[in-house]
Amino acid sequence: MERTLIKDLRGKIDQTVKLQGWLQTLRDQKKMQFLILRDPTGLVQVAHWKPNDEILASNIASLGAETALTIIGKVIDNPVVKLNQLEVQLESLVVENLAESPLPFDPFAETLPALDYRLDWRYMDLRRAYNYLLFQVQTTMEMAMREYWLKHDFIEIHSPKLMGTPSESGAELFSLDYFERKAYLAQSPQFYKQMAMAAGFERIFEIGPVFRADPSFTARHMTEFTGVDLEISWIDSHEDVMAFEENWLQYVYARVKELHGEAIKETFGVELVVPQVPFPRIPMRDAVEILKSRGYVLPADKKGDIDPGGEREIASYVKEKFDHDFVFLTDWPIGVRPFYHMRLAGDETLTRSFDLIANGLEITTGAQREHRPEILAKQALEKGLHLEPIQYYIDFFRYGCPPHGGFGLGLSRLLMVMLNLPNIRDCLLYTSDAADDLLCVDLGGRRIIKKKKIEQQHKFKN
Repeated sequence: MERTLIKDLRGKIDQTVKLQGWLQTLRDQKKMQFLILRDPTGLVQVAHWKPNDEILASNIASLGAETALTIIGKVIDNPVVKLNQLEVQLESLVVENLAESPLPFDPFAETLPALDYRLDWRYMDLRRAYNYLLFQVQTTMEMAMREYWLKHDFIEIHSPKLMGTPSESGAELFSLDYFERKAYLAQSPQFYKQMAMAAGFERIFEIGPVFRADPSFTARHMTEFTGVDLEISWIDSHEDVMAFEENWLQYVYARVKELHGEAIKETFGVELVVPQVPFPRIPMRDAVEILKSRGYVLPADKKGDIDPGGEREIASYVKEKFDHDFVFLTDWPIGVRPFYHMRLAGDETLTRSFDLIANGLEITTGAQREHRPEILAKQALEKGLHLEPIQYYIDFFRYGCPPHGGFGLGLSRLLMVMLNLPNIRDCLLYTSDAADDLLCVDLGGRRIIKKKKIEQQHKFKN
């Protein structure tokens, strides 16, 4: 007999079906036993009349919550039952895996443990419908991204994640032994995206892992995350890249709202708003002045840059002035941008680059790239880089390469913004965290904490 999903039971009235899922609740009464069975599509009440089979009744009474079951029974229309106004009359039951008792925590309790504790038992935490919907939304996001790209003649690439040389200064890189030499985990597919431009691919995208040896221990940083990258040839400026991104994001939001809007509102309390285009654009120089006018003081070490508090303040300004949740901060100074960003015509101290701020959180960095090898080499030297380690990269542009640009976006950050979640770890299947005094290694979702055990585990701060 084929399995029937709980969501499809309404169409199986008076039929015998096979259900497979988890025992969420057992109500063991004098004559009746009621099992609330859960699968990813919903809940259903399964009823057993004890006198029918006392041995089965005894077995059911011994079951702990979250036991994995296969159940066969007849579907009955019953308006009295709160769950779907139907129930399944039990005929047989197989215990596929008996859950130990007590559970590490009850995933369906009204009050849940702190996120840090739940991350230690992540596979249990993921059983909540809240998390299942979250990853359904992520799946739709990626589907919509690809739909839009394919409609606009993009092709997908998969770049290497082991690199022979560090990019730029080598900061925030994980190194590892690679046979008789040292290798590095890729911070970005940036150089490979540009190689594709030099190859004439013109429009490419990639969704893949990114690694950053960044000890920042915040609610928005991860040492390993999923990056969404795009590159386009034959552009006139970074404005072309921004225009593409805002239309792409509008499409993604519309598709997510279409498929999950009501569920998101019910589960996350978020009325998903499809952003209007164009998004507001603010040059960085103006953004700094806006912050000053609003009494916000940037930290002294953020010269030419903006800190998370400044991002949130700019977002508040944009919401007040434009009633918009997105804003491009453009034309960043060369001091805070990599050597391969093209300089702004008329002001060599600025770059043709941008960040996209969404609801006060930076989700994208993008730019027009410098495609002329002699200027690339000059800009690299100005940044204090040695040309020998990056010569292979400069060589990409020696034999005809079109003007091009692109961006990188954090998939989990976009999901965090879309669902208004407080911590990026809510958006990840499992986490890999690192801090100065703490090393966490994931093994099937159970974090093994070495070096120093923090009494209250980890405290994430914005």
